[in-house]
Amino acid sequence: MNWLTNKVLPKFRQLTTKQDTPDNLWVKCPDCGQMLFHNDLQANQNVCNHCDYHMRVSPTERFDALFDDAKYDLIELPEVAVDPLKFRDSKRYTERLKDARNKTGDIDAMKVAHGKMGGNSAVIAVQNFDFMGGSLGLAVGEAIVAASKLAVLQKAPLILFSAAGGARMQEGILSLMQMPRTTVAIQRLKESRLPFIVVLTDPTTGGVTASYAMLGDIQIAEPGALICFAGPRVIEETIRETLPDGFQRAEFLLEHGMLDMVVHRQDMRETLCRVIDLLGTKLKLPPVVQKNNGKKSAKESDSEKAADGKATSTSKK
Repeated sequence: MNWLTNKVLPKFRQLTTKQDTPDNLWVKCPDCGQMLFHNDLQANQNVCNHCDYHMRVSPTERFDALFDDAKYDLIELPEVAVDPLKFRDSKRYTERLKDARNKTGDIDAMKVAHGKMGGNSAVIAVQNFDFMGGSLGLAVGEAIVAASKLAVLQKAPLILFSAAGGARMQEGILSLMQMPRTTVAIQRLKESRLPFIVVLTDPTTGGVTASYAMLGDIQIAEPGALICFAGPRVIEETIRETLPDGFQRAEFLLEHGMLDMVVHRQDMRETLCRVIDLLGTKLKLPPVVQKNNGKKSAKESDSEKAADGKATSTSKK
């Protein structure tokens, strides 16, 4: 009996037990509902290969896709006061922060890195929507200020990827004050004649849109990104009218002059590298050929005389 219990039954159980399948092997596209294999989705930079829907990506995935050979250095961001207002709704603000940090592995909603893009130095700041909706608070404000200082120090362009639902309500007026603070930080870049490039991703709304997200020297957006201050549903309920199709989406804003271009995620790195080159970090003018103070050499004068002689003989014929 021991032989049956210890040897035979475990083997039967092993053969008949259903193997658990990992939950993250397949991802459902939020737009078309197609099931996508996670390896194929990552290889396509989190873009649905059926409907071209651009899913949200983490700051680390952004950095790996943009910097040369995925090599970059993260900067240590300044520490800020945690829960300065002792805010509580259905949960304490400190508990929400703890949950968001455990979920994303980040301290707050923005990360900043510097490295090379197409051989040029660049500073990139990326908002993470998975961290409390990418909301603008004290930490995000300090991150943008630190990124602008680093860009000025390195004489490099600052590229910012925005993704947020607006200001962080748990920080009240302190979060709203980050709007003018970040505006001043961007102004320092412009005073130093350094490019500030904004890439608006889905979604970019609220106080973020009302401040640094719309101050770029060049405004780029990903396809289908929602870009607005108040959302379409709020506007429809306020004015009680039906909005046009695609209202407040990237293509609609491009058509109405609020954006410079809409760029597919797979073309983003190449586009940004080209823009940085054109804005001056690697642009070289052709050398000016000096003509010996206006005097022509003997070879130049002889060649010109020969050319004139040919022209004269051709006209006589």
